[in-house]
Order: sequence, then structure tokens, then C-alpha cells
Amino acid sequence: MTAGHTGTEAKMIRARIILVATAVTVAALDLGVKTWASRALNDGSSTDLGLLNLRLAFNPGVAFSLGDTLPPAALLSVTGVIVVALAVFAFRFTRNAALPVVLALAAMLGGAVANVIDRAADGLVTDYLHTGWFPTFNLADVFVVTGAAALVVASWRASDTADPGAAR
Repeated sequence: MTAGHTGTEAKMIRARIILVATAVTVAALDLGVKTWASRALNDGSSTDLGLLNLRLAFNPGVAFSLGDTLPPAALLSVTGVIVVALAVFAFRFTRNAALPVVLALAAMLGGAVANVIDRAADGLVTDYLHTGWFPTFNLADVFVVTGAAALVVASWRASDTADPGAAR
């Protein structure tokens, strides 16, 4: 093995460790907060935090309750396949990815995994963040959306720094 190959391989392994460790941390954080919310907010109470309220809700569907009339097993299967596809993509893509991209993918993956784990128990996803003008959501949703937005920004930045003569 050449020294360059060893350095590239070490960078890939480090990126994948960061991906997995961050995704596990995100999922654990969300599942912990969902457990707390289920216990602390189970009496129908709402806690006003200014722009945000804590209010317990259970979502039988996916985003904006889409698919809420589907059988829970079908919804769990579809979301599970999507999460596995995201995990495979993220694991392969981290081979050459910059740290912000790895973290964005990890946030998306961790949030998605947390919601699938939550749904597996009873077919429902626990939501607890409410704005009054937007459907109730959870921390996993925040991680998925923030990770996707960061991935878009990283893509724009990468295309801005690409060789301008390459497109000609």
C-alpha cells in the first residue's frame, strides 16, 4: 500500500465513524426526548416556550400526516426501506465527502432512524413541538430537515467552487 492510499483509507474510515456515531447520537437524543415528552406531556397540557409550544401528539402518517390511512405495517415497511436506502447512500457517499456533508447525512439518517424506531412500537410517531401555524413535529424531523438543507447548501458551495472552465 502506498502512503497516499493509507491516508485516503483512514480518511474514509474516520468519515464513516463520524457518520455512524453522529447518527446514533441524533437518534438516541430524539428517542430520549420522545420518552420524556410522552411522560411529561401526557395529560394534554401545553407548555408555552415563546415561538414554540410543547404539546404531545401522535402521527399515524408521515410528513403532514400523509399516508395516515395506510396500514401501519405498510407505512413502517416503506419508511424502513427508505431509511435503509439512505443509510447505504450515506455510507457509500462518505468515502470522499467533506465533514459538513457527512454531518448533514448523519443528521438526516439519525432523525429518520429515530422516527422508524418510534413508529415500530405502535404505528405512531410521537410529536411534541408545536408552533400554532405548522403541524406538530419532533426533534427527529428538525434533524432531517436541517440535514437536508445543509446538504443543499454544501452542494451549492461545491458547485460554486468547481472549475468554471469545466462546464464549457
